[in-house]
Amino acid sequence: MSVMNIDGYSAKIEYDPELDLFRGEILGLNGGADFYGKNPKELRSEFKKSLEVFLAVCKEKGIEPRRQFSGKFNLRIPPELHERLAITAQAEGKSINTLAQEALRERVAG
Repeated sequence: MSVMNIDGYSAKIEYDPELDLFRGEILGLNGGADFYGKNPKELRSEFKKSLEVFLAVCKEKGIEPRRQFSGKFNLRIPPELHERLAITAQAEGKSINTLAQEALRERVAG
């Protein structure tokens, strides 16, 4: 999977062997929007068109286009990992939450 970005929006790109096309799905929306293309140039063009249509429909219906996130989620991990996380956080003088945020930022940065 690859990610394409346009105008602050991201889409995951995958190859659809049945259609022999690349498929993009715009992420983080309050609804679904996808697009297809044969190559990167066509994908970018179709991404932009699909996004414009989605944003126009949202505006027409008074819907916020981007999904809102609370900043909270539950994470289930094995007890052994929880223990190592707690010990590492304590040794570094940090909370588990701070240590987890640092690890997640590092993973999704870029």
